[in-house]
Parts: sequence; C-alpha cells; structure tokens
Amino acid sequence: MKALRYYGARDVRHEDMDDPTPQSDRDAVIKVEACSICGSDLHIYHGHGFSEDVGFCVGHEAVGEVVEVGRGVHRLKAGDKVMIPAAVGCGACRSCLAGNVACCEYNLGSCYGLSAKLQGSQAEAVRVPAADFNAVAVPEGVSMEQALMLTDAMATAWYGARQADIKPGSGVAVIGLGPIGLMAVDSAFVLGAHMVYAIDPIAERRALAEASGAIALHPDEALERIKQDTKGHKLECVVEVVGSDATVDFALRLVRRRGTVSVIGVQQSRRFPFPLERAFAAGLTFRAGTCSVPEELPALFPLIQGGRLKPERYISHRLPLSEGAEAYRLFEAREAGALKMVLRPE
Repeated sequence: MKALRYYGARDVRHEDMDDPTPQSDRDAVIKVEACSICGSDLHIYHGHGFSEDVGFCVGHEAVGEVVEVGRGVHRLKAGDKVMIPAAVGCGACRSCLAGNVACCEYNLGSCYGLSAKLQGSQAEAVRVPAADFNAVAVPEGVSMEQALMLTDAMATAWYGARQADIKPGSGVAVIGLGPIGLMAVDSAFVLGAHMVYAIDPIAERRALAEASGAIALHPDEALERIKQDTKGHKLECVVEVVGSDATVDFALRLVRRRGTVSVIGVQQSRRFPFPLERAFAAGLTFRAGTCSVPEELPALFPLIQGGRLKPERYISHRLPLSEGAEAYRLFEAREAGALKMVLRPE
C-alpha cells in the first residue's frame, strides 16, 4: 500500500509499505477513506518526535471501511463505516470501559503514528488493535468528514473547553486559532459562554472566529483589551491551544482570581517556570492534558447531529494522499489559508 512515511525533519514521503494485517484475533484492518493532519503532527514533522524511529507511517486521524476482522471482533463486520480515534486503549480494563483511554492499564499513552510500534493512519489502510473498542461506527446523521473531525480535533476542542470549567455566563479566552482553537471557540459558546475572546496573530483565522461570534484579537492587544472590558478582573476561563511556554504564560496572565486555565496545546517543555506563588494566591485551577476521545463522543454526537457544532467547516484543503508532503509544507507555513488538511488515498 501507499503511505506517508517519516524520515526526519520536514521529510515526509509518499511511499510503498507493507499492507497492514491483523496481529491478534481482536484486530481489524480499515481501508482509509480520508485522513487528516493534526497540529501535533508538526512536532514530528519538525524533528521533535516522540521516538527515534524513522520510516514509520504518520498520522492519527482517519475514517474508513472495515475490510478484515479477527475472530475475536464481534461488533464490527466488513463494510462497516468507522472512525478511528487517535489514542488506543486495550478496551478491556476498567478505565477503557469507562471511555478513559488515557488511563488504560495496558496501553497507556499509545497513539497511532508516533513510532513504528503502532503505524499511523495517513495511508491506504491501517491496522486497528482491539477493534471493537478502538474503531467506532459512524452514527446516522454524522457525515464522514464530521466523523473525521471527531477522531481527534473536535473531541480535543470540546475536552479543552470542558476542562476550562466554562458555564453559562462565563467570560472565555481561546489562545491559538488553528482548527482545534476555532472548534474550542464554538464549544465555548455551546457550553454557555457569554463572551469569547479569540486570540491569534493571523488575521484570516481571527476572521473565522469573529464569524462565530467571538471578539477576535491580536496577541499584542489582547491583555489590555480584556483588562479594559472586565474592569481589571480578567476572565474566568482560558483555553490554551498552542503548546508553547509563551502561550501558557499568557494564559495565566489572562485568567482572573479563582479562574481556570485549560492547556491542550501539545507540550514538550520540561522546564516551564510555573508561577506557583501567584497561582496559589489567586486560587487558580490549572489543567493540562490530552483528550480521551471515547469519553467525549456521547456528548458530541447529538451536537453534531443537531447542527449545533459543524467542525467540517474548518476543512481548508482536500488533497490526494500522494500530495501529503506538500500538504505538510502548506500546513506548517500556513499558506493558502491552510487550516484543516484532509487527505484521500487515490
């Protein structure tokens, strides 16, 4: 099959690799209909990956059709349309059965496309372990493109907004307006936010947030504007979607006393100077982490089906998988309005 394979910084190639096959009775093989590039894939693309491996298939967001199942797979059959959430759990432990993949007792931290251990989904096909749990049937009323957004981006945005303790009447800031940040803006309004400040240096992205009802600000003006609007109190809830020391620090400067900061931008910093004294004195709640997609889906499916969330509107490009290297280049450079990049095997 053809797949996008990682060989080093800014070196992603569309190449042949072995077809995936079941490695246990609980595995399934999915023919990929569409996959997408996540902002966290850029960590790998920049050479700051999660392993020393090279030559592996990247990507962790995909939807497709079941083509093969092991004898131990009971909920899926060939021909089923499924979404493949980014993180993988064993599907049998107490945490997985509660939908909390992040605390899986056997596959803690496992995700497609981070190393050769579990090949990614930017390919013509992908092996899904514990498929009854890790492949989710696409429900009626959810399109395949909407399902693709739910495999990671939309679920992460919703998780980040939930973790920020957004309630009816809350004042909210979202820092970083990539696809997840824009979906976090939408999520904040669905959760009842009275006012959402959407912060990003790119004018095109600010315009998209403004179209959703947010107050769109350049980072250079955001702090003073928010202080002015809130008479110095600042905001109850802040969602950080970038993953840099500077933006986490900025989030902590935007939050009011007894407020909450939710960090969902992928972090690889080991020496962030957390202002513990200030956080303690202000009684802040600070949360950081990755989303467990199965945990968020029960709330998100009806919101998608009812039209309250429309994550597919942030898809900016639909390209063949063979143009994956160019898709990565455009996405990194933020050229041509690059936002959510969807790739389809030919």
